[in-house]
Amino acid sequence: MCQTACLATPVDTPPMSDSNALIPPPLTPAADVDGALARTGFAVVGPQDLAALAGASPADFDAWRPFWNRLPPDAYLLDGGNYRQRRHGVFVVDGDEVNAAPHRPHWQPVDYNALHGGIERHFEPIEPGLAGDPAWRRLLAGLAARASALKGARRWFVEAHTFRIDTASGIGRPTPEGAHRDGVDLVSVTLVERHGIKGGESRVFQAASSAGLRFTLSQPWTTVLLDDARVIHETTPIQPLRSGEPGWRDTLVLTFRAGGFQGPAAA
Repeated sequence: MCQTACLATPVDTPPMSDSNALIPPPLTPAADVDGALARTGFAVVGPQDLAALAGASPADFDAWRPFWNRLPPDAYLLDGGNYRQRRHGVFVVDGDEVNAAPHRPHWQPVDYNALHGGIERHFEPIEPGLAGDPAWRRLLAGLAARASALKGARRWFVEAHTFRIDTASGIGRPTPEGAHRDGVDLVSVTLVERHGIKGGESRVFQAASSAGLRFTLSQPWTTVLLDDARVIHETTPIQPLRSGEPGWRDTLVLTFRAGGFQGPAAA
């Protein structure tokens, strides 16, 4: 993996003497997101530009933060950890129309998730106060428009995941499955909050080569957009910044897939 951006604007690597230094992400203005995705399969959008894509404001997003304080534990971790809490929701986006779909288990094929693939995982639904918020629906529609610009206009089947990874046991793994694809058309990963942690470095690789990029999401509502067919992604483990003090990393992950939700019948 190269340490200058093979997929976007070059970034500097922090001095090796500071192991906690954060590598800033290469931000793409809202007007250039579709072009960046088409060229490289990858874009990072700052909070103001994400809000512009959604026709909302960062303050609208900030009102969602309490929902991350009420996430139930993930009972399906197969690495023996207990560091992840989450909820899950499903939606269908057709142009500007966003509708909640009947709640269903989350499923991925083993080819895309070697650790948790091949099993139906039943998570508690995203709370109605979040799923029904007008800014939530505008965000889904705005990002679905990016998927349509990339792949062609169509109906998008969206899975939403609200995650908290904590360091209560000393280490938390945002992507315990390692570098992976999700088996969808477009993935968005939004940082909601980063508190009292070190690590959590985002890494993006070209699927067809070893070229890649690393950076750290630190500003809330910064979002990584990924063409799932062309790039592979992961986030490194997190640890407490100070021993004995709590730490966590909250994210919102949205996946956009044409043709239907993933399920065993589609395997």
